[in-house]
Amino acid sequence: MKKIIEPVSKELLKSQLTRDRFLRTTNHGGNEIYVVDNANAPEVVREIGRLREECFRAGGGGTGREIDLDKFDTDAAYGYKQLVLWDPEAERIIGGYRYVLCDDIVYDKYGQPILTSSHMFRFSKKFIKNYLEHTIELGRSFVTLDYQSSKGGAKSIFALDNLFDGLGALVVMYKGRMKYFFGKMTIYPQYPTPAREMIQVFLNKWFGVIHLRLVKLDKPVKVKKPLKYVKQLKGVTFKEDYRHLKAFVSGYGVSIPPLVNTYMNMSEHMMYFGTGLNDEFGDIYDSGILIPFKDMAEDKVNRHVKTVNTKILYRLRNLLHRKK
Repeated sequence: MKKIIEPVSKELLKSQLTRDRFLRTTNHGGNEIYVVDNANAPEVVREIGRLREECFRAGGGGTGREIDLDKFDTDAAYGYKQLVLWDPEAERIIGGYRYVLCDDIVYDKYGQPILTSSHMFRFSKKFIKNYLEHTIELGRSFVTLDYQSSKGGAKSIFALDNLFDGLGALVVMYKGRMKYFFGKMTIYPQYPTPAREMIQVFLNKWFGVIHLRLVKLDKPVKVKKPLKYVKQLKGVTFKEDYRHLKAFVSGYGVSIPPLVNTYMNMSEHMMYFGTGLNDEFGDIYDSGILIPFKDMAEDKVNRHVKTVNTKILYRLRNLLHRKK
């Protein structure tokens, strides 16, 4: 493990988080969300890389390098942007997402998209034709360590919720052009195996589409004895089984990982493509998912989508991307 780089100065960060990169104010906590890339805000991206490595390493993952940045962060040819959650009072980055619009990506000689998730997944022609060109790929989500504790007050309590305010803004900004979020839900190696396997069985029961062969995992992680978990999920409805799931994992002294919990409550029509081993990132367990915008839960739409300022969004969109 290499030593993580020193923090980037607040002055440099503020100089690059300008109003023309402002996406929205969060619904709670008084935080701000920006969209940047390495071309217009290299010091912000550098600080994001530092914070990501710090967070992921603390969770049991990470790259082991001094900073978590790769070609998708630094090379404009791949089209990735950074969604940045900023605390204007403390003048600190709270968290973020990396994303790309998949109708403007690069493909390899085999016809596979070159995405951050391509080292784990193989995408069928059907998926590429019917879904990918209307999809925003999400990845590298994080909340900084100091904001993961409830001791930090409202800004910490709502940090993850604030990030979803950002995703809600993307839904509005690319309405008509984009229809889905594709991403990965992470569970770290130290999470109890029975609890992780129970989550996999739950996801497969309520969201599994593996039989459709839309997306294939390179290194799938199978549940060794699924029947013992299936017997625990006797609910007729999602809510009933969700209660069984929460009770089961709590028996191992843990809760459902926050991001996993949020995603599985985003849409009843979420697609789950299975769980695989991400051996490029500390042997974490990543589950592939696809979330349709039009079927997002009403409470999520009301909270994160209907609260955006469309005038700001459309102005930013025109600055960020060439028109299709």
